[in-house]
Amino acid sequence: MNASDNATVVMNVPTKPVPARSVFWHRVKQQKILLLLLIPGLLYFFVFSYIPMYGVLIAFKNFKMHAGESFFNSVLTAPWAGTLGLDHFKTFIHGPYFWMLLRNTFLLGLYSIVFGFPMPILFALLLNELRNRYYKSFVQTVSYLPYFLSIVAIVGMMKLMLAPESGVVNLILVKLGMEPIYFFGMPSWFRTLFISSHIWKDLGMGAVIYLAALSKVDAEQYESAVLDGATRIKQIWHITLPAIKPVIVITLILSLSGVLSVGAEKVILMYSPLTYDTADVFSTYVYRQGLIDMNFSFGAAVDLFNSVINVIFLVSANYLARKVSDESLW
Repeated sequence: MNASDNATVVMNVPTKPVPARSVFWHRVKQQKILLLLLIPGLLYFFVFSYIPMYGVLIAFKNFKMHAGESFFNSVLTAPWAGTLGLDHFKTFIHGPYFWMLLRNTFLLGLYSIVFGFPMPILFALLLNELRNRYYKSFVQTVSYLPYFLSIVAIVGMMKLMLAPESGVVNLILVKLGMEPIYFFGMPSWFRTLFISSHIWKDLGMGAVIYLAALSKVDAEQYESAVLDGATRIKQIWHITLPAIKPVIVITLILSLSGVLSVGAEKVILMYSPLTYDTADVFSTYVYRQGLIDMNFSFGAAVDLFNSVINVIFLVSANYLARKVSDESLW
């Protein structure tokens, strides 16, 4: 047997597989600092997100707080709302406001996606084409500023600018020989004001994630495209957009999951009884029923119904994205 045969024999000796448990604990030891840093975040979500889920039982019961009784005991002792505790859900679905709330919430969420989702992408593409570094930084800074304004400040600015008698917009309309418009008192204007202010506020910050993805694109790809005679449009279509495609898909899935999650804060600041027909949504209805009228069980049932529909949208959007583009959350 020569040296090469000995080498062959040594190489063919089977190695003993490492147990999966040993590999797991080895990785834990290697990353123990990162795992320790993860603990505060896990505790936060456990305390403020998972423990309060106990209160979901309120939606299935006729809950009332009693003096001297703890919240947990009040939930346990409260009687169930009919068969399987579904009476509040039936009352809401068969009630006079269900279809109006569903239509208003869905349309506001849909318009926010149709008109609001593409704008940060287009804005990021335009910024990416700027070659003057100082001008690009200036435009980015200006576009970020509205994001740091509170909703109260934004709605206040809108009401000042659109006031029927003293607002800048109506003063211009009067100068042009037109009649002033009571924007915040007309149901037909509510969705336009809501969506346009949302786009203006989130445009700059929404583009950050796409700009971060674009910064990873190799500049040599653009140089090669220029040598091949590709125009700017073709470079965007064949290089830029494919580079940010995974980010676009993920953000679109998350946006679709919240199509019925229109927040109550901004709507409450903007709407009035005159605009309920187009402005009243699930969250504002829950606010009035649960906090103002103190109908906790009914308000919780409406909110739970809204959450279940959002989960269905999330799972459906993720499934379609995985089938169409091979990009998904899971």
